[in-house]
Amino acid sequence: MNLNFLNDKFKNCPCKREHLCPIDCTNIGKGAIYELASLCEKYDNILLVCDNNTYNTGGKDAELILKGKIASTIILQPNGAVVIPNEEKISEIESYITPETDLIIGVGSGVINDLCKHVSFKHNLSYYIVATAPSMDGYASVGSALILKGMKVTLNARPPKAIIGDTNILKNAPLEMIQAGYGDIIGKYSCLCDWKLSALINNEYFCEEIYNLTLSQADKVKNYANQLLERDEIAIEVLMEALVTVGIAMSYVGNSRPASGSEHHLSHYFEITGILENKNYYPHGIDVMYSSAVTAKLREAILNSSPKQYSFNRDKWLEDIKRIYLSSSDEVISLQDKLGWYSTDEISTIEQKWEEIKAILSEAPSFPESIASLCEIGLSYDDFIEFYGKNKINDAVLYAKDLKDRYTVLWLNYKYFRRECLN
Repeated sequence: MNLNFLNDKFKNCPCKREHLCPIDCTNIGKGAIYELASLCEKYDNILLVCDNNTYNTGGKDAELILKGKIASTIILQPNGAVVIPNEEKISEIESYITPETDLIIGVGSGVINDLCKHVSFKHNLSYYIVATAPSMDGYASVGSALILKGMKVTLNARPPKAIIGDTNILKNAPLEMIQAGYGDIIGKYSCLCDWKLSALINNEYFCEEIYNLTLSQADKVKNYANQLLERDEIAIEVLMEALVTVGIAMSYVGNSRPASGSEHHLSHYFEITGILENKNYYPHGIDVMYSSAVTAKLREAILNSSPKQYSFNRDKWLEDIKRIYLSSSDEVISLQDKLGWYSTDEISTIEQKWEEIKAILSEAPSFPESIASLCEIGLSYDDFIEFYGKNKINDAVLYAKDLKDRYTVLWLNYKYFRRECLN
């Protein structure tokens, strides 16, 4: 992908904001991992971070390519258990950093990338990522998604200096990781709708150029579902480039707004409650795609309704938050008390702009279109309902919004419609 072209295109954006992305190199294609040799010429004391799976798929190759330049290799969860990006793993990586460490290279996807991005930023170290799966859009973003004090939080960081996506490695990722990457991109239709919605209702900053850049990536990828299921190398490259491009869009804005909305909040809900309850949950991007179908159904329900003011019952809300978020409930309550959104009243704005709101909600794919997209990538909405259950999904529609400080259709629904998605 031509990063210089993209940066030049956004130098003088009509939105008047400066859009920056401090990535030196993105190399996506066959044999890209061998570029590490030239990229690491000036580094001599490298910390390599993998997990049990990614060490075998890319970590060993990185060690061979870089020979004596790697001072330490850390394998998180060598027994193969799921790596959670929490305080414990941050400390584990930090324990390998010495005064001589001059570069961190992560080999992996979402969790490895987020952990290394955070630690490298905290210790002012350069960072590269060797992607092992086209599974999520956070490779190039400025944010680091972590689970701290039981809460899903995104902390400011810096993108990696180099992103290596070797399609020889990426095409052999587990199928659910490829499905997850596709789902993360298809979820952009939902989040872009939320961005427009908040810009209209709350006058939130909105950039038409970045909106269109993200939308173009979703439009490009949506036609490759069948080829992705066949692990076609061109399709894998298209998907990976889209994921990196969307990450760059987030870097341009300085947060995840162009790529994360109600569908991501629902996904985070399933992940957080899964960890709290010690229950299984889908990979992030698969949850995002299922959740995009949920938000599509919710938008259609709202379009067939009229807004009205609902009174906020704090006692009932506290009871539900504590029931759902267990040991993390205090963090959730603290966040929403700080935001104060339950005490604001936008009903006059909603009524005044209702026709414009309906037009925005109608732009996102319909529920039947969302179901068709799921089927094309080999997923079943019925499996999603059976996996989580109707009660949990309905709770998510009402309370996933409380995990974040971002306005989406979930807030619109809770305050003025109170529609559930599954009866």
